[in-house]
Amino acid sequence: MNGVHDLGGMHGLGKVPIDPHEPVFHAEWERLTFALVFGALGQRLFNIDEFRFARERMPPVHSLAARYYERMLYALELLLAEKGVLAPEAVETRAQSFLESPDADLPDRRDPELAERLLRSIATGIPASRPVEVGPRFNVGDRVRARNVHPTGHTRLARYVRGKRGVIARVYGAHVFPDSNAIGRGEDPQWLYAVRFEARELWGDSAEPGQAVYFDAWESYLEPADEG
Repeated sequence: MNGVHDLGGMHGLGKVPIDPHEPVFHAEWERLTFALVFGALGQRLFNIDEFRFARERMPPVHSLAARYYERMLYALELLLAEKGVLAPEAVETRAQSFLESPDADLPDRRDPELAERLLRSIATGIPASRPVEVGPRFNVGDRVRARNVHPTGHTRLARYVRGKRGVIARVYGAHVFPDSNAIGRGEDPQWLYAVRFEARELWGDSAEPGQAVYFDAWESYLEPADEG
C-alpha cells in the first residue's frame, strides 16, 4: 500500500531528534498499550504482519501527527474489532464510562503463564524462518531488479527501490511472506535476500559518492535484471 508510512526518500519531515535519556514510556497509557499489544499477539488474536498493516491503515493526517504508541493503540482497537473480540462500539462505550467515572476500578485479569511467555519472546524474538521444499531462485552476485508493483495491501517493498537494479549480497533462507500473512492468506514462506543497491541507482545525482543501501527483499519482489 502506498501510504505515508513508507517514508524512504521523502523530504520535508525534518531531523529526527535523539534524546539519549528519553524514557521508553512517557505515560502509563503507553506502557499499558505496549502490554496489550503483545498480550494479544501472544494469544494469537492476530499476527505481527496484520498488526503492521493495521497501523498503515490509520488516516494519513492522523498518522503523521500521532505518537508511536498512538499508532499502536489505533491498530490494536481496529484489529480487535475486525477479529470480533470487541464490538465496534465497545471502545467508545468504555472510554465514555471512564470519562464519567475516572476513579472507578478497572478490570483486573492476570495470566502469569502468558506474561512469562511474552517476556521470553521479547528477550529472544520469535523466528520467522520456515522450511521450504524449493531452492532459492537467486544466488549471491546475481544482478536483480526490484519489481515495479503497487499492491493495495501490506508490502515490505519500499517505493524507493521499485524498478531499481541491485546485486544479491546475501541469501538469508526462507521466511514468512508478510504480504500474504497480513491479509489472512497464510505464511506462504519465500526466500529472503539482502540486495545491495548503489546509492546513485536510487537517488541519481543527489546520491552521496561511494554509498550503497542494503535492502531485504522477498523473492517475489525481485526479477533478473536482464528481464523486462
